[in-house]
Amino acid sequence: MSTLNSTETTDTYTCRYCEREFKRESSLAVHVCEQKKRFQEKDERGVQLGYQAYLKFFEYTQGSAKLKTFDDFASSPYYKAFVKFGRYCISIGAIDVPKFIEYVVKNNKKLDHWAKDSIYQEYLMNLLVSERADRALVRAMEYSIVWGEENHSNPQDVIRFNNPNRVCQLITKGTLSPWVIYNSSSGMEFLSKLNEEQQKIIWEYIYPETWERIFSKYIADQEYVKEMLKQAGW
Repeated sequence: MSTLNSTETTDTYTCRYCEREFKRESSLAVHVCEQKKRFQEKDERGVQLGYQAYLKFFEYTQGSAKLKTFDDFASSPYYKAFVKFGRYCISIGAIDVPKFIEYVVKNNKKLDHWAKDSIYQEYLMNLLVSERADRALVRAMEYSIVWGEENHSNPQDVIRFNNPNRVCQLITKGTLSPWVIYNSSSGMEFLSKLNEEQQKIIWEYIYPETWERIFSKYIADQEYVKEMLKQAGW
């Protein structure tokens, strides 16, 4: 019996994934079919996220995914689409991927469209106005620590001494939520110094009327965020 994931007969070695037969064990060892490649990539982060999306899809649409294994996933005709989605989430640094999956499934988005920027943008805009304040705060704080280490700077200066265009980008990515921008001294100072072009870039993300309504509805949360940011030196 071969030890290379195959079934050995008298004079052939069979690939366990595609059942192709080889006369030499060395030939089997270097053989790579699509299914074997998928199993070799099994532990890749993008593939794992794709697998999680696959399971969630069946959970939401059929009520259960308990019987779905990685073998089922690897042989699915939708494998590539799910993996493309998983890798897309990594490439853009998607926020709260499980919620993103839930959003595209519950809103009946076509699987082929899951990895489109327009779909993620739609999800992100929905997330920013509906997520808990503490999640937005933690996300900003965690990023500020990484930024501080990479730039040999104090984390609390992530808005104050960062490139303004970079801060605009962080706002459009959701890294810096309006919960943080509107409730910190450095955030308000940043807004006061923006030029017209920069204002246009972030306007839909920080639309004042929308956030005034949110803050008036969650007064205690706003006070908590303000106090935490003040104590942290933001």
